[in-house]
Amino acid sequence: MKTKWLFMAFAIVIVAACSPYRYYNAQSKNSDFSNYRTYAWLPGLDSLSKSYYNNAIAEENIYETADAALKAKGLTYDKSNPDLLFRYKAIVNNTSRTVYAPTWGGWGWGWGWNPYWGMGMGGAVGRERYRAGHIIIEAIDAKTNKVVWQARGSGEVRNPEKAVNDLPVVVQNIMKQYPIMAQK
Repeated sequence: MKTKWLFMAFAIVIVAACSPYRYYNAQSKNSDFSNYRTYAWLPGLDSLSKSYYNNAIAEENIYETADAALKAKGLTYDKSNPDLLFRYKAIVNNTSRTVYAPTWGGWGWGWGWNPYWGMGMGGAVGRERYRAGHIIIEAIDAKTNKVVWQARGSGEVRNPEKAVNDLPVVVQNIMKQYPIMAQK
């Protein structure tokens, strides 16, 4: 029975490690995040999202998920006198990546000898174009008007509906990057 649960836990870890999104963050070294107790939202920045995220459902997914994460971190929504102002930006752009061919070496007729038989990657064989989606969330100190924290989730997007439906998970993982719980 323990083996079954251990296998399931291992499988979940493996699947989670294969997330199609990558997460990054940066924060101001001079900001004491324990002093921030309240927040509000600024309007989203002009989006370069090719209609993927330019809709009310995407906006709702971002705001509701981020609000829940901020409340779990101990922050309180206060539109009249916030300590932090949050905003988001959604971008979808065309980009490309290098495609590699596998190396298969070894002994054979006319192949020669390869001491690293079956290992490694072959040379680059071309470029593959794809669409990359980025959700960026920033926290701005309301008194200084300076960005004190920024986090981003980036990944390949193929389908606008799936991209919008994936937003709650992407935003949750972005908000996990927020530095510290507020002191009450």
